[in-house]
Amino acid sequence: MTDAYIYDAIRTPRGKGRKDGALHEVTSARLSAGVLNALKARNNFDGHAVEDVIWGNATQVGEQGGCLARTAVLASELDQRIPGLSINRFCASGMEAVNLAANQVRGGAGSAYIAGGAEMMGRVAMGSDGAAIAVDPSIAMETYFVPQGISADIIATEYGFSRDDADALAVESQRRAKAAWDDKRFEKSIVAVTDQNGLTILDTDEYMRPQTDMQSLGALNPSFKEMGEVMPGFDKIAMMKYPHLERINHIHHAGNSSGIVDGAAGVLIGNADFGKQWGLKPRARIRATAKIGTDPTIMLTGPVPVTEKIMADNGMNVSDIDLFEVNEAFASVVLRFMQAFDVDHSKVNVNGGAIAMGHPLGATGAIIIGTLLDELERQDKELGLATLCVASGMGAATIIERV
Repeated sequence: MTDAYIYDAIRTPRGKGRKDGALHEVTSARLSAGVLNALKARNNFDGHAVEDVIWGNATQVGEQGGCLARTAVLASELDQRIPGLSINRFCASGMEAVNLAANQVRGGAGSAYIAGGAEMMGRVAMGSDGAAIAVDPSIAMETYFVPQGISADIIATEYGFSRDDADALAVESQRRAKAAWDDKRFEKSIVAVTDQNGLTILDTDEYMRPQTDMQSLGALNPSFKEMGEVMPGFDKIAMMKYPHLERINHIHHAGNSSGIVDGAAGVLIGNADFGKQWGLKPRARIRATAKIGTDPTIMLTGPVPVTEKIMADNGMNVSDIDLFEVNEAFASVVLRFMQAFDVDHSKVNVNGGAIAMGHPLGATGAIIIGTLLDELERQDKELGLATLCVASGMGAATIIERV
C-alpha cells in the first residue's frame, strides 16, 4: 500500500463555549474555512490539489448540519471542485476524519486530503440533535444508557480511582498546559482566529485556569451525584448492568472533566508524490489506525481495547510507543488507560489536555494528533499513539511515526 504522510497539522485556539466566549460570533463554517485557508496558504498548493475534505463534527444540526465539510469548502479559498464529506463518530470525529483520509491515500484513492473537524459548542449545544441513543426509551433501556458523567464515575468506582486521584490529574493538566504555552510549544500549529477586518479575535486557548489547585477543586461538588442518586436515578440503571457495584462513587466535577469549548483543527495528508509536486516535506507517516465498539453503559473505556487492538493488528507493544495523547474527556479515562498499560504519566498528555484547554468534540481527535506530532518533534522521539473514548461505547486510535 502507498504510505500516507502528514505534511501539516494546525488548529485554532479554543474559546470558551458560551455566549461570552471569544469565538462565539464565529460560525462553524467560517471557523472551518479559516483552517482550510491556513493550510492552503502555509503549504502553497493550488486550491484544487486535494481530493476531498473530510470533516468531523459531533452535533450535526443547525449551522453544523447539511454537510459542514462542503459548506466550509465553499466558504474557503479552495476550488469548488473539491467535495466535502462530513462524518460523525462523536468525540473521535476529527480523528476518524484523519484516519479515513489516510486510508484513502494508502489505498490509492487520491494523492492528498484535508481532514479534521470543528465544534462550536457555544453556538450548537451538545445533545441538541436529539440522538436516539439517549432519547428513544426502547434503545436507551436495552443498552442501559446513562449520561457520560455517570459512565466516568462508574470507571472510577470499578477501577478504584479516588476524588484525589482525579483532582491531582486535573491540576497537573492545568500546570502542563500553562508550561506548554509559556514555552511556545504550540506556536507553529496555532492559527489565530481573525474577524472580517483581519483583527485578531483569539490567539491563545481561552479556557485554561492555571491557578487551579487541589484546594480549589476540593470545594466543587460532584456534578453527577444528584442525577445518579436522586433524579432520574441513573445509578440504579448502571447497577443493573454492574450488580457487583454496591454504589457509584461520584468523583467528577467541572474541574476534573473536559471543558466545553469552540474550536477547529485540520491535517494535510498526502502520498509522497503530492509532497514532491508541491515541494513539501513530510513530517510523519500515519502508521496505523483502529476503531472498536465497547460497552455502551460504561461507555468511556474505549482507549484501552482499541489500543490493544491496534497493537495486536500491527505486531507492536505499548512499550514501543514513545508518547501518548489520551483525550481527557474525564480524569478517570486517562487514569484507567495508564493503569491498564502501566504507562508512566510522564509519557501521557505531556502538554496538558482537554481538562485544561477544553474538548471541542468534532475537532479534538485532529487536535491531539497534531499535538502529538509537535511533541514528538520537540523531544526528537519516533512513535506516538493518540486515542479517544467515544460516546455510546467506542474507541479510536492512530499511531504516527516521524519521518
